[in-house]
Amino acid sequence: MSSEAESLRAVLEAVRGLRTGAPIVLIDGPAGAGKSTLADELVNRWPLSVEPTLVHMDDIYPGWAGLAAGSRLVTGDLLEPRLAGTAAGWRRHDWVLNGPAEWHQVDPSHPLIVEGCGAMSAANTELADLCVWVDADDVVRKARALARDRGGFDPFWDMWQEQFDDFVSREKPVSRADLILDGTALR
Repeated sequence: MSSEAESLRAVLEAVRGLRTGAPIVLIDGPAGAGKSTLADELVNRWPLSVEPTLVHMDDIYPGWAGLAAGSRLVTGDLLEPRLAGTAAGWRRHDWVLNGPAEWHQVDPSHPLIVEGCGAMSAANTELADLCVWVDADDVVRKARALARDRGGFDPFWDMWQEQFDDFVSREKPVSRADLILDGTALR
């Protein structure tokens, strides 16, 4: 898909086709690909009657070396308990203090969107209703990511990309995607 409107339309159509009123949608892809933009637009134009809860994995990763741990936290704290009908949620990581912060409970009766690098692990995709992979040109992605964080991401880019490459090699998320989108047009 090439345009932002076409990408969003494809995701909205896929959500409408799901057979559950409270679906779990995972949006994954490399840093700067357009995942957050797509997730925000999806929430704004959500086609089902109950508004979704949006969880950004940037709020969950336990620091810059925490991509794999963040993915596991989504499985164990959020998706598995939600599907079991028990207390589900996520603990925010305080990036300033570099430690755990407050707990966020998630209503299991609401649709759930989880977006971020590492969202589509094998364990998570088995629990999800829709998996969306967003990618973009490496030069575009890096420029977006570094501009967005106004220098905060700069010293960690290579380390993060290495973790992400390891995640992709180990988990094969693209092979689990229901939709694969070109995020170049997403801003």
